[in-house]
Amino acid sequence: MPVVSVSMPEELIERLDSFADEHGYTGRSEVVRESARGLLGEFDDNGLEDRRLAGIVSVLYDFGNRSIERRVTELRHDYEHAIVANDHSHVADYCLDLFVLESDLEEISGFISSCRAIEGVDTVDYSFVPLDAPETLEEV
Repeated sequence: MPVVSVSMPEELIERLDSFADEHGYTGRSEVVRESARGLLGEFDDNGLEDRRLAGIVSVLYDFGNRSIERRVTELRHDYEHAIVANDHSHVADYCLDLFVLESDLEEISGFISSCRAIEGVDTVDYSFVPLDAPETLEEV
C-alpha cells in the first residue's frame, strides 16, 4: 500500500490518536482511511440525484476571524442563485452561519465542499430534504 504524507495541526493528530485508541483501531492510518472512504462516498446517494433538494448547511468558526467571515460571504455571493435564506449568529465564542439552499445534489454538495475548504472553519454540518415526490413503482 502506498504511503501518503499529510500535514495537520498537532491538536488534530492528538485527537486522531486518542480516537484510534478509544475505538480499537490499529492506528491513525486506519482512521484516516475510513474517514477518506466516508468523505468520498458522502454524496453518492443515487436516491437524491436528479431531484430538487433543500439543503440546510451550518458553518461554525471562531468569532472575530475576519478572513473566514470574508470567505463565507464570498461563497454566499457565489451561490446566491441557490441560497434562499441565510442567518449569521454568535454562539459562545463562535460565528454560526446557517444557509438554506434550493438546488440539486451537485450544486449543494459543491457549496458544502467549498465551505469545508475554508481554512479555519471548525465544523460544516448539513442535511438534505427532497422537494419533489420520489418516483413510485407501478404495481404489477
